[in-house]
This record gives sequence, structure tokens and C-alpha cells, in this order.
Amino acid sequence: MTSIGFIGLGHMGGPMAANLVKAGHAVKGFDLAQPLLDQASKNGVTACTSLAEAVEDVDTVITMLPAGKHVLSVWQELVAAVPSSTLLIDCSTIDIDSARKAHELAAGKGCPSLDAPVSGGTGGAAAGTLTFMIGGEQQAFADAAPIFQAMGKKIIHCGGASAGQAAKICNNMILGISMIAVGEAFVLGEKLGLSHQALFDVASVSSGQCWSLTTYCPVPGPVPASPANNDYKPGFAGALMLKDLKLSQEAAAASGATTPLGAKAAELYQMFNDIGHADTDFSGIINLLREKSADL
Repeated sequence: MTSIGFIGLGHMGGPMAANLVKAGHAVKGFDLAQPLLDQASKNGVTACTSLAEAVEDVDTVITMLPAGKHVLSVWQELVAAVPSSTLLIDCSTIDIDSARKAHELAAGKGCPSLDAPVSGGTGGAAAGTLTFMIGGEQQAFADAAPIFQAMGKKIIHCGGASAGQAAKICNNMILGISMIAVGEAFVLGEKLGLSHQALFDVASVSSGQCWSLTTYCPVPGPVPASPANNDYKPGFAGALMLKDLKLSQEAAAASGATTPLGAKAAELYQMFNDIGHADTDFSGIINLLREKSADL
């Protein structure tokens, strides 16, 4: 059993902390929102009234926060509050520069650290089936394995500091682009009189096959578990996809990479958010494509 402090108990962090409790770990949690603390307490997490209380006498601290600025602010407090042996893990999806600065803060205190963003959405967080993309030293990765196994199904060491964030940004750029491509194909199929099921049956076993089609199909019917069958209630909201695509473009600009499709995907998801779909599942981008097609 490991004693863990968990900072950030929202849609992702709350279920993740609950799964750590189920696995037998002693978890103390802190969040600025009292309702999230109350829910975490119901799930067996010891609710704390401050960050300092949550990280007192723990072996590991996990953060799950909205953006790089929040991570750096919290980690500055962490390194002042914990002993040098404490393992620090950030599961947020943040920019590469902030991830590297967080590792530097930890190193300055002598704390081992990992950046470990996740894929799998709120459903994966609740089910304990997340994929973890992890950056940091090999020994820290090995030490943290039982913790990740309590929250996820696939645990991948991607390399040194910030490599997890790099993998997450690249993966979600692929996802954003591919969902637009699948949506375009279904809209074109509709215009040509092709049924959704017929297109799915062909593309899912042909060269057009991809996760956005076979697991997260953006039209109702072919994949019953996809959000399209539940009025696009989010597993992964449009606002989060836009955040990740913006991170990809920041990284591309900083590194000199050319990503024209990533840039266009960011532009379309910005439009999707601007017209009121920030809280709609990102697969709902197909409805924007329909609207633009109707305008022609």
C-alpha cells in the first residue's frame, strides 16, 4: 500500500483517486471545489482542507490540473512542503515547457518526478482503463508502476522528462484530424445517398479504418457505445480537444515542425467551440461539417 496525496479531483482526478482507494492505497485529496471534495470523500478519499494537509506524510503526490500555469503554481508549493524522497506525478495535459519546468522544480528539491498525461476520457477514468504516457527517469517509472496499474490498463514509458506530454500532444493531434476526416466522409456519404451503416461496414474493414471510426463513430448506430448515440454527451469535450490541438500547434511552432492538418483541425475546433459546442463531445464536429455543407 502506498500513501498518496491527490491534488485536483475533477471529472478525471476524482475517479482516478477513487480507483486508487479501491486498489488499497491510502489517498488524501484536495480540490478548491467543495462538492468535488465531498464526492471524493464518499469514494473513500480522505478530504483535506489544504494542499499542505493533503501532502503531509505521503510517499507520492499526483496532480491532475487544467493547465501548465496551475501545475507550476501547485508544484512550487509541493516542493516547499514535501521531503526530497517524495515521488511527484503530474497527470495533467499541459505544454511541453511547463512540463519541463515542473521536472526542474522537482529535481531542485531532489524529488523523483514523472509527467504522465492520460488518454481514455472520463469513461476510462471511471473504469480504470486509462492509457498513461509517461516521461521521466526509468527508476521513477518502475517505482510508480503499481499506482498507474490501479488507474489504467496501458502504461507506456515514452522517454525522459516531458516525453509523456509530447506523446499525448502528438496522439491527440492525430485524433482531432482523424475525427474530422471520418466526419467529412459520413457527410459526403449522406450527400451521395449512402447509408451510415454501409459506409461503416466498408471503411471499418478497409484502408479507412481508424479508432475515430470503429470505436468512436460520429454517427448514431454503427457503434452503440459512441457519444453520437447519446446526443453527443461528452466523453471528451470539444473544449478539451481544442486545448490539446492548441498545445500541438504551440509545440510545432517552438520546434519548427510543419503540421498543416493539425493547424486546420485547431481552426475547425475553435469554430466548433465558438458556436457553443465547448461542452459537446468532440465527435460532434460532424454537425459543424453538416452545417457548412448546407451553406454551400
